[in-house]
Amino acid sequence: MEDQNEKKPLSIEISEEVAEGIYSNMAIISHSSSEFVIDFLRILPNAPKARVKTRIVLTPEHAKRLMIALQSNLKKYEEMFGPINGDGDFHGVSPLNFNTFSGGGEA
Repeated sequence: MEDQNEKKPLSIEISEEVAEGIYSNMAIISHSSSEFVIDFLRILPNAPKARVKTRIVLTPEHAKRLMIALQSNLKKYEEMFGPINGDGDFHGVSPLNFNTFSGGGEA
C-alpha cells in the first residue's frame, strides 16, 4: 500500500512562448482581503504611458511565500555578485532615470 504522506516529484512543463519571458521594469502591487494582484509593466523612454504586460493574482499565503523566496534569492545573488543598488523608497515614482530630451536640442 502506498504511503499517503510520500511526496512525489512535480513535473513542470513550459511552452516556448512562456519560456521566452516578458521584460518588466516596474511592478504595481495591490490587494484585497483575499488576494494580491501584481501588475508588471514596461516603461519606455519618452512614452506617454506604460503598458501592463502581465498580471499575476495570488492568495495572501502564496504572496508571502513569494516574498520569502525573493528575499532568499536576492540574498544569494548579493553574496555572489555584491550589493544591488535600489533600496530607497521611491514613493510611487519610477526609479528609472531615462534621459529624456524635448525640443530641438542635441542629446
